Amino acid sequence: MESTSLNETERRAHISIRLSEFEIPPIQDVLLIGRRAPIGPEAIQRMIDVLSPEQYEIFKVEEGSFEAVVFRKSLSKMLTREKLLSIILEEGCKVASETSVLKARINIVLAINIEVEL
Repeated sequence: MESTSLNETERRAHISIRLSEFEIPPIQDVLLIGRRAPIGPEAIQRMIDVLSPEQYEIFKVEEGSFEAVVFRKSLSKMLTREKLLSIILEEGCKVASETSVLKARINIVLAINIEVEL
């Protein structure tokens, strides 16, 4: 490799682009809203009401780093709201601060075994 003098500068840029479809609303399954986040639950509620009415629920949180949790209503058909909120808050608190707004995708798989008499 030859040494480069001050007059001969080589510049390169590496560009990586990842494109994906914009989601309406841009929430996915869950949105955790920190107590000091740049957007609050009321603004999120207005966005949801306009873009995806009746698809999400917002729950105010009394303790911890989060002010509210928004989740897709269909998730509560597979798991109780209380259990779902407990899991989301427990895991979210491990990685977030009060200024965070985190979106999450949740994948619930149910294992069902039924025994019948023949």
